Amino acid sequence: MTDRPNIGILLDYAADGSFSSRPHYAIRTGYFDAIWQAGGLPVAIPYLADGLAAYMELCQGFLFPGGFYPFPARLYGEPAIKDEDLHPRFVFEEQLMQGTVDRDVPVLGICAGMQVLAGLYGGTFYRNLHDVIDTEMDHLNQCPAETTAHGVRIEAGSRLHGLMGTTEIAVNTAHNEALKNQPPGLMINARAADGVVEGVEVPGKRFCLGVQWHPEFFANPGDANFNLFTGLVRAAGKQG
Repeated sequence: MTDRPNIGILLDYAADGSFSSRPHYAIRTGYFDAIWQAGGLPVAIPYLADGLAAYMELCQGFLFPGGFYPFPARLYGEPAIKDEDLHPRFVFEEQLMQGTVDRDVPVLGICAGMQVLAGLYGGTFYRNLHDVIDTEMDHLNQCPAETTAHGVRIEAGSRLHGLMGTTEIAVNTAHNEALKNQPPGLMINARAADGVVEGVEVPGKRFCLGVQWHPEFFANPGDANFNLFTGLVRAAGKQG
């Protein structure tokens, strides 16, 4: 037995390559390390639709990680495609994310995870932000993930501000998509200097926020990024 709250971490997916030529789950260890250091018990979540209710019962909080995979056309503001071949991660991830929001289960979305959260509230995205936003900032991945790439301005008074303890922070980056609207019910709590959305949260929820950067690369006690994980774990450890 443990007094650590169970934090479900959605696995990423690869159809082939990496260590196997067949479909497999794969995810960096940093996500698990960050949750453990923050006081949670990380639990890997595969895409088993019949197990979704059991996952919700088992876990007191969830982390939705980064990942490079295409969203359905509707999330790009395009007409829905009949019989669209949806990515297996998105099919499960959207259902699981909806469950956490409906039940007010603490959730942290990172990069793609943030975007799925925003999509639930009606957010739409640029497929490639550099095609539509005139910026010289590196958002995709020119710098190593272990180093910062640009600054972010955090909205004063937001939950993110309370966690990070600052209104400005330097972050790493690894995304080519970007949120292009602010849907009702969703607060944009951070932006890069060029206007690209870097964070969102849902006011009134126990803990429901997402960031576009990858804080797991800096998740060490004493770093502001670590507070995202301790915040999730603490919220998950509280009853109701």
